[in-house]
Amino acid sequence: MNQETNFSPDQTKKSGLEDTLLKSFPKTVEGNILYYIAIIFSLFQVGIASHLFEITGQLQLSTHVGFLGCLCFPLINALHNKSTSYKIGGWILSLLSFAVALYQIIEYEELILRSGEPTNLDVIFGAIALVVIFSASYVTMGPALFIISGMFLLYCIFGNYLPGLLQHRGYELKQIIEHITYGTEGIYGIPVYVSSTYIFLFILFGSFLERAGVIKLFTDVSLGLVGHKLGGPAKVSIISSSLMGTISGSGIANVVTTGQFTIPLMKKFGYSPSFAGGVESTSSMGGQIMPPVMGAVAFIMAETLELEYYQVVKAAIIPAILYYFSAFWMVHLEANKKNLIGLPKSELPSAWNAIRSKWYLVIPLLVLIFLLFNGYTPLYSGTIGLFLTVFLILGTSAIQGASNKFIRYIFWIFLGIAASGFFTFGNPVIVIILSTLLIWNFFKIGGKNTLLNCRDALAEGAKTALPVGIACSVVGVIIGTLTLTGAASTVGQVIIEVGKTNLFLSLFLTMVMCLILGMGIPTIPNYIITSAVAGPALFELGVPLIISHMFVFYFGILADLTPPVALACFAAAPIAKESGFKISLQAVRVALAGFLIPYMAVYSPALMLQGYDGQNFWLFILSFVFILIKAIIAILFLGAAVIGHIRSPLNIYERLLCVIIAGFLILALPLTDEIAAGLIVLFLIISRFKKQSKT
Repeated sequence: MNQETNFSPDQTKKSGLEDTLLKSFPKTVEGNILYYIAIIFSLFQVGIASHLFEITGQLQLSTHVGFLGCLCFPLINALHNKSTSYKIGGWILSLLSFAVALYQIIEYEELILRSGEPTNLDVIFGAIALVVIFSASYVTMGPALFIISGMFLLYCIFGNYLPGLLQHRGYELKQIIEHITYGTEGIYGIPVYVSSTYIFLFILFGSFLERAGVIKLFTDVSLGLVGHKLGGPAKVSIISSSLMGTISGSGIANVVTTGQFTIPLMKKFGYSPSFAGGVESTSSMGGQIMPPVMGAVAFIMAETLELEYYQVVKAAIIPAILYYFSAFWMVHLEANKKNLIGLPKSELPSAWNAIRSKWYLVIPLLVLIFLLFNGYTPLYSGTIGLFLTVFLILGTSAIQGASNKFIRYIFWIFLGIAASGFFTFGNPVIVIILSTLLIWNFFKIGGKNTLLNCRDALAEGAKTALPVGIACSVVGVIIGTLTLTGAASTVGQVIIEVGKTNLFLSLFLTMVMCLILGMGIPTIPNYIITSAVAGPALFELGVPLIISHMFVFYFGILADLTPPVALACFAAAPIAKESGFKISLQAVRVALAGFLIPYMAVYSPALMLQGYDGQNFWLFILSFVFILIKAIIAILFLGAAVIGHIRSPLNIYERLLCVIIAGFLILALPLTDEIAAGLIVLFLIISRFKKQSKT
């Protein structure tokens, strides 16, 4: 096992992150036990995803949650080096989590038969499940989600005593426990289903790709492309993070991987520590909306809206590109303002040479994209991508040292043809190839290190999945409360009433809800709560469901950049050696132009490639191009207003004019585009006059 401790304990506390994201398994007896539990967890999930064995959906979900609790408590205590009493308590909770899963497995058929009439033992085990889930959320993510979920649970129990709109009819305790801990609209709902299938699989996929060397490939390509340009180090951060976002849906994971290189590089070339951390945080969080491997929310959205995953990808692709374009523009303006030059070209790697020598590493990613856009499910596509990555790692190790190029070519051609046999013959092909490569590496000199590396990837993947899986589990309490009491429709009615007179105000309220919730909870529960409340309301106001959900998703991501609790920024803090709060202020500044994009998509659905039905194709293309140009111009002007510079410094009136131009470009109302065009002409005249007056 590799010890990958990148931060000191003091830095870890300062960053506000869990050690589960920053450290490897302890090299102790307890650490080894947890290490192998994590491997078993990963192998179980891979077996389910690849259909090597089959179990019913409810048993799969209960086993998944059981593993999360079983691994979570003792691992976090071990990583924080807690006292013996804490460790004993952690193992007790771990065993209770295992016991709840075992009870659901043993009593599975009986629980179905007595649905609606739970026994006392059912209620006891349901209550234990709640204790375990709430405790897990507290130790992995702090008090915010714990408190919010607890308030929803208390509302379920005591909401009948509240006045006015918030009052519900009242429910017995056993009814509440059964609904939340045994039904399909509570803990074992859509979020946990997505966690136990797509999310876990794609986390493993990213873990294996990283170990194959994809991070170095992406970094070398980014350095070669823009490292020598004005503001090169910051642009390297944006491009490398966007490339990392194609394989990793975790913004925080992106910060602690690419940020290790890009943040010190930016500081070295003149960017302030807070700005360097802000750029990396902004760039990394965009990974959640960058296809093909988007954040966990994208998979939850696809399941909730009953859409194919590629439809979510289609809606996300243009906003994702615009998000990175806006960040790129902001750092360009900042570099221009401070005259921050790039790196010497002679010291940079060649992008072409990097691609030419390591091009094969992107094969699994290309296959994944091909399968997703040809109608295959994310689970099927991700499984193929994962096994192809494993074949690449094991195959590279197996053929390493072969001096004859012809032999190497024959090996890879044969392996490629053999792997393609999966589409005809199914799982036996994967089992045969995998077994052959494992045995080959076991007996080959140096091959055992590769096997250990793959074993570490399985353990690290399970550890990385813990916070996501636990967030999906505890948010089931919130979903269960909303479905049982109907509270979502009450808040939704308020949004609808506001929107009848002002859609922009309804959107603004939804954005504020996302940002406030995001101050304390991760993107997944933020999205689930806000979309459950605001999604149907915005739909009633004429906003297509996928756009309203993408609106919530987008601001759920941006919430991780907004102070006071900006998780991505606090992850960058120990690397930048700067306050997480100061970094979050700079991150908001860098990302501010990106705040326009969701609003523009609501008013002009073509920006998310929606609204084509019934339209002439070429008319739709023209509409799309027009709104895309508007979005780019709006980003350019808002960016200039925020940085206060284009080719020369802007005064307060010019910056205000830029903000007004961007505002008019957002709104798709009569005359707003014409007014914006007139103001742009005015701005250009002022700029030309200033330039002439200086000369």
